[in-house]
Amino acid sequence: MRKIIKYFLIIVVVLFHAVLFAGVNFVFPHYETTRVTGVEVKRVDKDGPITKANPADGPTRDVYYIYTQRVDSDKPMVYRNEDTRWGFPFYFKFDSANLQALAANFSQEHKLVEIKYYGWRLVIFEEYRNALSLKEVSADEGSLPILSYIFYFLFVITLFFSIQFIRGWFDSE
Repeated sequence: MRKIIKYFLIIVVVLFHAVLFAGVNFVFPHYETTRVTGVEVKRVDKDGPITKANPADGPTRDVYYIYTQRVDSDKPMVYRNEDTRWGFPFYFKFDSANLQALAANFSQEHKLVEIKYYGWRLVIFEEYRNALSLKEVSADEGSLPILSYIFYFLFVITLFFSIQFIRGWFDSE
């Protein structure tokens, strides 16, 4: 019975750390060097974009979209460009219209840009990464998500020590 409890606690600790890893990956900013190919604005409500199949049934808002294509492949990527305002995650982004104008300028000039974003692209749920900023870069430049790396390292250390603590606790008797 003690062995089952020990493995159960180890599984709980591993799952807890997996949630922490996923949270850091979703919330903290990441960077991608890409080429902007187009921009668009869509009117959305709580159910998604307004269409004939989904008429507006409540408050609506404009959501900007930035279409990009990766430099090293032909795969396109769509980014949502929406203000975070005072909500979580706390990026206090209030300038999505300015960012959209900058993205439109980059799409006309066909320049390489580094896009700073958070979130995940989940095709099945029509979820998009949210763009935070754009800046022009050369092909060999690029930023790294150092803060994410620091948290990943800390979580690996805590995972290791948590498992060692559980093993020591049950193997000591």
